[in-house]
Amino acid sequence: MQREEKQLEVTLQAILNRVNDLKTAIQALIAKLENEYETINWPTFLDNYAILSGHLTGLSKILQAEMAPSLRALVVLPLQLGCERDEALSRLTEGRVPACTHDLVPDLLRTKPEPQAEQRLQQFNHKASTLSYDTAQKQVTQFTKVVSHVWEIISKGREDWEGDSMRAAGMQPTHTMTDTHALVTAVGTGKGLRPGMPALPPGVGAPGLGAPRGPAPQLGPAAPAMPKAPSAIKTNIKAANQIHPYQR
Repeated sequence: MQREEKQLEVTLQAILNRVNDLKTAIQALIAKLENEYETINWPTFLDNYAILSGHLTGLSKILQAEMAPSLRALVVLPLQLGCERDEALSRLTEGRVPACTHDLVPDLLRTKPEPQAEQRLQQFNHKASTLSYDTAQKQVTQFTKVVSHVWEIISKGREDWEGDSMRAAGMQPTHTMTDTHALVTAVGTGKGLRPGMPALPPGVGAPGLGAPRGPAPQLGPAAPAMPKAPSAIKTNIKAANQIHPYQR
């Protein structure tokens, strides 16, 4: 009996220490969210959340240890109820529970959710179980579209903010992400290009670039000219200044 009481005391002390560490981590996270909400970033928030997860994992290991006594076999009962302020209880709970009243004890010793919360949870579970697969997929697709739209808005706002920051620092941006994506898409997939654009013949440069200088290189001995076959197609030769390689 003394051995079991000793194990129970050690286990409760370890649980109490872990709960205090968890409470301290929660208070630190809440303080950061309330005081540093303008400067806190996502990696910092994840680091603080990882600390909470570590404390919860350690608490679960203590409860699942083989040497720990089964707390399910123990019953917690209030020894005295009253409306008068209990200084020892207030000091033990850091001022959260000033008195052990009849209205407070059921909430402290509750092992199930409140009836209203339990009823709403059952309604949600029933609604989720009766939802068809097609309806669920449609809702998931719609939610994905909403998230993608929000992500685009945030990305656009970030680009504008970075551009404003560069201009404020005296650095002019030399590119825009929208034009870069459009150029990569046009080169890779041909999106945005007009179909049926005539190709330039070899040796003819684009307007404004000029023709290539120097004679074309000879790869081998010149072949004899082949006689032209008579053509039955009538051709209409226009002036060179009327031909435009990019005409519509």
